[in-house]
Amino acid sequence: MAKSMESSRKESILIKYAIFSRLLVLFLTVLWRSFLQPYDTSAALNPPCLHHREDSPPPLLVANTVSKTLENSVVWDSVYFLRITECGYEYEQTYAFLPLLPFFISLLSRTVFAPLVPLIGFRAVMVLSGYVVSNLAFVFAAIYLFRVSVMILKDTEASFKASVIFCFNPASIFYSSIYSESLYALFSIGGVYHLLSGTSNVAVIWFALSGCARSNGILNAGYICFQTMHRAYEALYLKRRVCLCVQVLVTGFLRCVCICLPFVAFQAYGYYNLCHRHKLDELRPWCKAKVPLLYNFIQSHYWGVGFLRYFQFKQLPNFLLASPILSLAVCSIVSYMKTRPELFMSLGFQATEKEKRSSARLYSLKDALEPNVITSSNEGKSDIRQRKLSRKKDVTVSTNAAEKSNSAEASGYFSADVFPFVVHLGLMAATAFFIMHVQVATRFLSASPPLYWFASHLIASPKHSKWGYLIWSYCAAYILLGTLLFSNFYPFT
Repeated sequence: MAKSMESSRKESILIKYAIFSRLLVLFLTVLWRSFLQPYDTSAALNPPCLHHREDSPPPLLVANTVSKTLENSVVWDSVYFLRITECGYEYEQTYAFLPLLPFFISLLSRTVFAPLVPLIGFRAVMVLSGYVVSNLAFVFAAIYLFRVSVMILKDTEASFKASVIFCFNPASIFYSSIYSESLYALFSIGGVYHLLSGTSNVAVIWFALSGCARSNGILNAGYICFQTMHRAYEALYLKRRVCLCVQVLVTGFLRCVCICLPFVAFQAYGYYNLCHRHKLDELRPWCKAKVPLLYNFIQSHYWGVGFLRYFQFKQLPNFLLASPILSLAVCSIVSYMKTRPELFMSLGFQATEKEKRSSARLYSLKDALEPNVITSSNEGKSDIRQRKLSRKKDVTVSTNAAEKSNSAEASGYFSADVFPFVVHLGLMAATAFFIMHVQVATRFLSASPPLYWFASHLIASPKHSKWGYLIWSYCAAYILLGTLLFSNFYPFT
């Protein structure tokens, strides 16, 4: 009861931090924008849609200043998101931007903020809606991160510190702009929360929505794969129930399909619009491929994304710009590997019994079984005997590993529950470094919980007290640099 009250109190304080951080970023954006002339002012131009849409009435003279201020704040990818919201997917390259953010902007613009259209115009209302969506989503993402952290770390103070660092993370400018980072973070972290809470079907919906915000949302299916793998092992080898194992595998497979389905459906939508009913000589190259992947073609053709394609000497400044976040990611992964090598070597199968039965539900079948399929007491006794025999066989191999796990278990970041998150972070970091435009790594990795858990661990450790100053300095510097450069249409991650 006391822990629950303390957690609620910390959560209410965290909400204040999250709101303050968004107001701070918006204030700095307006400040830098008023001092400097933007590098590119063409974003305010808004040519008519290719397909005729009803023109909104011009804004009133009184609100004209507000309208121009909002429209002039649109920079970089925000231009694409607003164009898609207003005109739909007109050009091939616009299909690189997934539809969830435009959907929410359109929804707010035509409902909550519709009365403002006669005052400031429809485009300005869309901009306002975009800011509201991104900033609200960020606040809820911070709340979910705290709740997930409490479940995983089992340390309210460490969870609170990690969540506060997230509130002031280096990619903060993108979470307060008309970008999809906030929605991706909300549905990814929220999906993890529901998965850990035992409502796996709800988690699947949230993960699927994260894949509608950003393409890397489909990697969240990895959490389902990890959970399915361990549950199938328990059902087959510990409980000796083949039917239950098949049930777990089929359920896990269907859940992964559901997570990937929205992204695949969007690719099919693009194929239908751009390739269907066109003559063979008019088709784009990707339309003729055996597996026509629109998203991969766009990233490669228009943005030069590909394996090692960014490894050029002229891109050295961008590698330096991404080096802090990549270094933190590598340090967090290596530190975990050194402390829990047995988990990496066994894909988590050498976690202790206590860890497997933890409240996180990543390893155990306890919330997967319905009352009518729970084993009888005789079967339970048989399972216990089988486990005792297997423990005796493996005692010489796993004693040292178990002792090491128990010692590490006291430290929240090194618990077995963190393992799948570290693997997920490793895949994301490798993708950012070897395939993507490397400077994007700052925002690409910014929604990964292990970064903040590891940072919180370093700050709390007396041996690494200097790391606290370094981490906070890094966050502050990138918030200042990001609001200065990004808001004025200069390159920043």
